[in-house]
Amino acid sequence: MAGPGSGGTEDMAGGKSRFDDIYSRPDPRPYFRRLAPLEYEIPHHAQPVFRQAAAERAALDDARGHRSAVLDVCCSYGINAALLNHDVTLAEMYERYTSPDRQALSTAELRASDTAFYAARRRPDAVPVFGLDVSAPAARYAQDVGLLDAAFTDDLEQGSPGPGLSRALAEVGLITLTGGGTYITARTLTALLDGVRRPVWVSAFVLRTVSYRPIARTLAAHGLNTTVDTSRTYPQRLFTDEREQRYAIAAVRALGADPAGCEEAGRFHSLLYESRPGTP
Repeated sequence: MAGPGSGGTEDMAGGKSRFDDIYSRPDPRPYFRRLAPLEYEIPHHAQPVFRQAAAERAALDDARGHRSAVLDVCCSYGINAALLNHDVTLAEMYERYTSPDRQALSTAELRASDTAFYAARRRPDAVPVFGLDVSAPAARYAQDVGLLDAAFTDDLEQGSPGPGLSRALAEVGLITLTGGGTYITARTLTALLDGVRRPVWVSAFVLRTVSYRPIARTLAAHGLNTTVDTSRTYPQRLFTDEREQRYAIAAVRALGADPAGCEEAGRFHSLLYESRPGTP
């Protein structure tokens, strides 16, 4: 997700590299070309987790006769939606968007190709997915090719949901997040949870450099208990340089965790936070 205060091709916010420019392009090819060398992989790890959460949430909805939607926060080009609802892997998406034959296509040609590609791989258990991202080009592309049922660009760090997102929140039963924990705060989650109309679950992969406690407190105030297994981490990507690695190691230590074997080995690592109503 493009964070607030975009600063060109890459800047450092709190020591972590930013890639705001790759979210402002009309299609996802620059996104995948930039992140491929860094082996960005957290959506791959999220794929089975989100599928299981969506299936369990759908089972709850089926008992009540109305299936709810998934809201993917910081959705960018719909990567999580693609992996959730389609028979495709992250590796296949990297290959698709970095292949030489697709670099020559216009955005319109790629959009048409992607629409057919994902339609042919749509899973029978697909669920409605809404996307939220401040990058209009990214969210629009994901909706245009059929990955998102609806896309919203409301900046909830700065204001309240608009009418469209407010209506959509009434249908949301599961909120997912990968990678956006660096850019959003409890303000965004408060705005979302204040607008939901049904029991909502939250599944979030958050970098170990970031404290999730403020968000967990917000979720608790809305009746959600958050659990995390700190013994299991999920690699996110390689560091861009030694400065970013030094930042990550220091941030992890400041939060009381051990960077050995994770950040010290050269990659950002995330934890999975699961929030559910009632007693966990």
